[in-house]
Amino acid sequence: MRRGYSDKQNLNCQRKKRNVKRKLEKAVAEILLKIGVALIAAIAAGSLLTGCTDPEPDFDDSPLGNFDALAHIIDSRYCFFDDKDIDWNDVTARYRAEVTPQTSQLQLFDICSRMLDELRDGHVNLVSSFDTSYYRQWWSDYPQDFNLRTLQQYYLQFDYSTTSGMIYRILPATNIGYLYYPSFSSGISQLSLDYVLAQFSQTDALIIDIRDNGGGYLTNIDILVGRLIDREIPGGSICHKTGPGHDDFSDPYSFTYKPADATRISYLGKPVAVLTNRSCYSAANAFAAVMKSLPNVTLIGARTGGGGGLPFSSELPNGWSVRFSASPLYGPDGELTEFGVDPTPGYECHSPEAELAAGRDAILERAVTALLALTAPAR
Repeated sequence: MRRGYSDKQNLNCQRKKRNVKRKLEKAVAEILLKIGVALIAAIAAGSLLTGCTDPEPDFDDSPLGNFDALAHIIDSRYCFFDDKDIDWNDVTARYRAEVTPQTSQLQLFDICSRMLDELRDGHVNLVSSFDTSYYRQWWSDYPQDFNLRTLQQYYLQFDYSTTSGMIYRILPATNIGYLYYPSFSSGISQLSLDYVLAQFSQTDALIIDIRDNGGGYLTNIDILVGRLIDREIPGGSICHKTGPGHDDFSDPYSFTYKPADATRISYLGKPVAVLTNRSCYSAANAFAAVMKSLPNVTLIGARTGGGGGLPFSSELPNGWSVRFSASPLYGPDGELTEFGVDPTPGYECHSPEAELAAGRDAILERAVTALLALTAPAR
């Protein structure tokens, strides 16, 4: 029994905890799309149940204290240790050996940043007043497969429209609509999307290009996918941490995507190609996963960069903040999306840098060729 708790108080506290947890678990899927990441992250961290949980260890504001605080936060809350086969005790011991009472703030930041890089996760950042750490190898070790100038000059001929962060037009010499969406952080206006899809209403097919899209708001996936489906479809599932152990997770809770309201303009019953590269991350990664599951959609290009963990932030004694993946997100077929989404089988291709510089985008051309073949009249 906890100090200061009677048996009756302890029983009531545990009963209250179970009731709150059941309600939260039932609402997770709704939270994912309707409320957003912040509350899910709070669930993952257990902050909604702190009235009945043991307090966090107390760390002092010293080099070792801050290091140990960071190591503990990641140890108890990060969600991909087993999936990435990371021995966090070994990692922590190796980097802790570099810290002394005389370690400066700059030196400590460097040590902690290198330790966090061992997680191989673009959602992990250490933030101070003088720097922000960032693991870049999830994209920097791979071909870019995209050049915006090449797209604008050679394929859109500097003649295109923009709205809600989207670039769009009907590709010259074709009847294929083209939409480039560079960031899910750009809010999609329902009215703007009505206008875009009205322009494409008589096209034979549609290309949605999300190359170099580093993610953003999950709610924008809901808006965009809703215009491309005529029935409710599986969107995926999410788990949240239920304790400090590396395998302490809830059961997966599924969520769905629903068609847009009938008063909105949709794009249905026609072939769609989604273009991807390694720099598609986070929300763009989730969008690729759900689009790949649709029967009329072909994913063309390179494997996406991943980012299948919903991020949460915490703070060290010295005021630095740390962001990390706290809740694993799974695709419509139950697949873990942290390591990226592969193109549709047979449609992996790349746009070499030399070709892009010369004005040729092989991924875009592969999409046009594929869609023309799908929409060609039968002979």
